[in-house]
Amino acid sequence: MSSFKKLVGDTAIYGVSSIVGRFLNWWLVPYYANVFPPAEYGVVGNLYSYMAFLLVLLTYGMETGYFRFASRSDDKELVYSSSMISLFVTSAGFLLLVSTFSENIANWMEYGQHPEYIRWIALIMAFDAFTAIPFAKLRIESRPIKFAFLKLVNILANIFFNIFFISICPAILKSNPESFIRHIYSDEIGVGYVFISNLIASGITLLMLVPELRIKLRFSRRLLKEMIWYSFPILVVGVAGMVNQNIDKILIPKLVPDELGPMEQVGIYAANYKLAVLMNMFIQAFRYAFEPFFFSQVKSENNKRGYALILKYFVIFGLIIFLGIGLFLDLFRQLGILGEGYLSGLKVVPIVLMANLFLGIYYTLSLWYKLTDKTRFGAYFALVGAAISLVINILFIPVYGYMASAWAVLICFVVMTVLSYVIGQKHFPVNYPIKRIGLYFALALAIYATSCFVPASSQLARYAINLALFGGFLGCVFVLENREFRKFLR
Repeated sequence: MSSFKKLVGDTAIYGVSSIVGRFLNWWLVPYYANVFPPAEYGVVGNLYSYMAFLLVLLTYGMETGYFRFASRSDDKELVYSSSMISLFVTSAGFLLLVSTFSENIANWMEYGQHPEYIRWIALIMAFDAFTAIPFAKLRIESRPIKFAFLKLVNILANIFFNIFFISICPAILKSNPESFIRHIYSDEIGVGYVFISNLIASGITLLMLVPELRIKLRFSRRLLKEMIWYSFPILVVGVAGMVNQNIDKILIPKLVPDELGPMEQVGIYAANYKLAVLMNMFIQAFRYAFEPFFFSQVKSENNKRGYALILKYFVIFGLIIFLGIGLFLDLFRQLGILGEGYLSGLKVVPIVLMANLFLGIYYTLSLWYKLTDKTRFGAYFALVGAAISLVINILFIPVYGYMASAWAVLICFVVMTVLSYVIGQKHFPVNYPIKRIGLYFALALAIYATSCFVPASSQLARYAINLALFGGFLGCVFVLENREFRKFLR
């Protein structure tokens, strides 16, 4: 019982800190959207997509490899030291390479006037990749409080320096042009302060992790080879996952004609994409709670019934979030969450919300290949999804712009979910309530469609209609699930 309590406590610390951190970080999106025009914010969306790929490549699955080998080795210090030396060498080599050819890379990425962006990004990625193993060490040593504290410090520092450089410094200089601020601030840097703030936050995190770096420098070539071999499939899955979620923001500037404002489209799409954060936080919280649960259970038929019920309730709460945001999407316009130049992209939010819901369903269904040690199927599904994303984006972005990207994300995750369900039923059959789940999907989509097509005499009337529709969905769920939900909780 004590070990179970510890699992629950650690999960709560990791989960709550991660969700709070993501929620705090999300507020930078409306902040940027009210400070920068879409074309400038497009630079942020585009370069952060490259950074997501780079971080996967620079860590090359070593975090998972460290978990696996450190948990089974009698010489954990050797595993830690070898991992750290490997990441230090690759991160330093990457930093040296990018610094040497920063202007060439900037020209290729169409940032020829700002090669400093490339150098700042390289530093951020090198810092973040190098600190991946110290953070993993905190987790394997069951120090969730320090882990969560460092993560929150990173996010809060990033937020503070963004506000300091983008808002406070210009305000001070406007009232006092001779202030010392003129020595550390330049209006010409503009959106570059987003990356400078990130760099400072990553540097602070690295400094705070220095105590974890005080180790005896020992290295095992044989051990590192085994770790890399073990971690390579994780790298493949990670790269495929980044394709599914970030390739669109990289391809839009390459495929949209200049006269249609490619960077402006990236900015509008990236900002509205982030509005689906509530669904992402729900999925993350669910994974923190659900994965330890099912790994701690035996493969009995009774537990399979539990998995089926959990999927159903995940879908129900996911659809509630979908309708809660989708039906009242106009509040983002009324409350000024996004700047005027971004509002044309609100139409992608319901699509991205549904895409993220299917991603959560896919994660929930993925228990079958984890419990049966057939994790290679995770790589297959991710690669299929990546192929779908690439094909749809390449074919349709030149015609439909960022709308093609939104539909590509949805189609990708729907296909991955269907594949996982169909193949999973052959290897680890679970009697999921597909008819009931399908009923809830049909009901939610019918309610959303009704909201879109039913006319309203005023905005207030629109809210009243949507509130009634939302209440209707909750009422149907209550009638159909009340007895079983109370029984399940018992």
